[in-house]
Amino acid sequence: MEILGGPLFAVAGAGESHGPAITTIIFGCPPGLKLSRGAIQRYLDRRRPGSNRHGTPRQERDKVVLLSGLYSPDHEALTAGPEIVTRADGVESATRGYEEGHTTGEPIAAIVLSTAKKSRHYEQFMGEEGAARPGHTDLVKHHQSRGFVDVRGGGRSSYRSTISDVIGGSIARLFLEETFGTVILSSISQVGDLKSDVSLADALFGYAKDVGGQVSPTIIADLEAQLAAAEIHSLDADFARAAGELIKQTRIAGDSIGAMVEVLAVNPPALVGEPLYQSLKLRLMGALGGLHAAQSVEIGDGLAVVARRGSENNDPIRSHGYARNSHGGLIGGVTTGMPLVCRVGFKPTSTIASPQQSVRKNLEEIDFQLEKGRHDPCVGVRAGVTLESRLAIELMNGVLMHQARRVDAGAFRLFDRMTG
Repeated sequence: MEILGGPLFAVAGAGESHGPAITTIIFGCPPGLKLSRGAIQRYLDRRRPGSNRHGTPRQERDKVVLLSGLYSPDHEALTAGPEIVTRADGVESATRGYEEGHTTGEPIAAIVLSTAKKSRHYEQFMGEEGAARPGHTDLVKHHQSRGFVDVRGGGRSSYRSTISDVIGGSIARLFLEETFGTVILSSISQVGDLKSDVSLADALFGYAKDVGGQVSPTIIADLEAQLAAAEIHSLDADFARAAGELIKQTRIAGDSIGAMVEVLAVNPPALVGEPLYQSLKLRLMGALGGLHAAQSVEIGDGLAVVARRGSENNDPIRSHGYARNSHGGLIGGVTTGMPLVCRVGFKPTSTIASPQQSVRKNLEEIDFQLEKGRHDPCVGVRAGVTLESRLAIELMNGVLMHQARRVDAGAFRLFDRMTG
């Protein structure tokens, strides 16, 4: 069973790359959160294929339809979502999804249809004599499933499955922003050997260091505008232009390239997490490192701390908060209220046009040559919003876990006790 987050706030997804749809169920969102389809769509638009010219050429609209978990006494506003039409056994049924309302505390269900499918591109991977792409899941998934895996578009191993991450993460981040003012951002900081001179973490700490880690909404909005305006999602516009050209040339050469992405939670609540088995550090390393093609996860200053002494690395503490943020907002698996800082390294995309040595599913050795397909030359270009979503889901679950230890007896009373 695959559940992202949990046990209190969790996301379950189903669907393959070339299947009819990706379906999502979100468990544990508290009642009363104002939620609209447009708020979720905003993040899906960043994730969708075709949203950036340096990503996959596959074009998908990825329009979300909400099916449960919302309510409003204004039924017209509630049910003003997209029309849903099915035709089965000669019978047509039609209804509408939800557009906006408040969460009820019940599971929230969503669906995103898949329409841009070219399944014949994957015929070379079918069956026992099908080819296995080096670096891809083709070989292990074939044998794990006893040959019944869906090879079209990578099946469940496709990056398309992260639609569920983004839907669930969008709900988590809306709750966190409304409750704590928490905003989650990401910035591509490296593509291949090309590194940015601008760190999102450093920029945010510059604003937060004298105010206990807090950053104003105005500054956050300005940073979001800079990120959105760049050629790729990066705070460094000059780096973004150079990285875009590097990705373009890599694609022309029939190859792919790796990337590093910073992902941060700004204004996170303090005291979230546990010291050991439910450590937020453990949870984040698993959630972020478990994303497709991720090969490394760093918290705070990451690998740089290996060369330091404790006297250099320990962050001084003053009455208003921490004077540095080498710890990246986490100490002992518990948040400190400083910006929560992670960096995730991605390998080059496995599916490339260049010839490679490989095998068929039956282990016959071959010289592999990709026949057809549409793929990202750099996975990191579209990974940021999914990393943000996974961070939001884990932080949201941690918030609810923390709240579970603060029981309020008044919240368990149905009727006031009569006196006299």
